[in-house]
Amino acid sequence: MKHHLLQALGIALLVLGAQGAIRQLVDHDDAGLLGWLPGGFAVGITVHVLAAVIGAVVAGWAHGKARNTEAAERSG
Repeated sequence: MKHHLLQALGIALLVLGAQGAIRQLVDHDDAGLLGWLPGGFAVGITVHVLAAVIGAVVAGWAHGKARNTEAAERSG
């Protein structure tokens, strides 16, 4: 169950990061949720891309763990 929760949180982080990066690429002045960060466009786009990458890694890892756990429960 905890792996499914981590997978959902990873997907949410991926979606928020990707959506924010795309929005900021289209409109450089629209920092969205990260408007409070100093540093302007470069910092904002970097944080959005990092959030998307971290979300993808966490979701992928959790998906693999959940799949392995379910397979072990079925076989054992």
